[in-house]
Amino acid sequence: MRLRLVPQDTNIDFFKHARLTFGASVVAMVLSLGIWFAMGLNFGIDFLGGTTIRTESSQPVDVGDYRAALEALNLGDVSITEVFDPTFGPEQNVAMIRIQAQEGEESVSPETVAAVQEALRGVYPAMTFPSVESVGPKVSGELIQTAMIAVLASLGAILVYIWLRFEWQFSVGAVAALVHDIVLTIGLFSLLQIRFDLATIAALLTIVGYSINDTVVIFDRLRENLIKFKSRDLREVMNLSANETLSRTLMTSGTTLLALLALLVLGGDVIRGFVFAIFWGVIVGTYSSIFVAKNIVLMIGVKRDWSKPDAKSGTQFSNIDA
Repeated sequence: MRLRLVPQDTNIDFFKHARLTFGASVVAMVLSLGIWFAMGLNFGIDFLGGTTIRTESSQPVDVGDYRAALEALNLGDVSITEVFDPTFGPEQNVAMIRIQAQEGEESVSPETVAAVQEALRGVYPAMTFPSVESVGPKVSGELIQTAMIAVLASLGAILVYIWLRFEWQFSVGAVAALVHDIVLTIGLFSLLQIRFDLATIAALLTIVGYSINDTVVIFDRLRENLIKFKSRDLREVMNLSANETLSRTLMTSGTTLLALLALLVLGGDVIRGFVFAIFWGVIVGTYSSIFVAKNIVLMIGVKRDWSKPDAKSGTQFSNIDA
């Protein structure tokens, strides 16, 4: 007996309010861009520059104690991460503490570094500091540029893949849905001023992968149904495809959100921004797969028969192996 979240004979008209849903997506994208340009992003140390201090002690790393010791210094964005390495001995407990550059400075001053070390020795007097490294604004600018290239390159690769596997109309719809997901995620991060760092870029790339997987599943079923129902209206075939994959979509998204919710609540501050980005991305990605990608394909239209311009029968996909 298979578990179904929706009845097998579901017949929801996803395009009944197509103008409303698509219009809402356009408005949300415009607002997100406006918020982004007006408020900016709360860049983390990766993009602003700062100083990284490596600590080592025989006492196990307690991120909470380290953070509490540094709170009184009012250093702004501080990231504390325990470092795991199979070559470390049992008495070798290492942590990386990243402190953002203070206002008007390219890196943390020696006096501030000394104050940080003194505060941490209050947690464990025998703590040592093997290395102190600074990242200037030039390197941070290069990281921003590299991150943007990574996101744009992934969108370009997906555009080509969908074009080759399906048709250019499907490719445009899929990439538009991905742009929708990314813009809305960045807009939300800007609105809530959540820290935006390299982990968030990794989350955006994860969202791209998740969203396109969901879109491809629906497009693949749509392609099969275009062959099977050659005389049906395109809108009817799209609705049928969305309903047939609805149970799979809800099951996949639902189980993913449950796991992310647990990480969001119990994962701690270190990964909260990363998890929140993916959590939000799964929601908007599931929405955009149907209400953005397929709406665009419906508006552009899909040529159903290459030999007869006005024919309703479709042979366009008959020679393509699914």
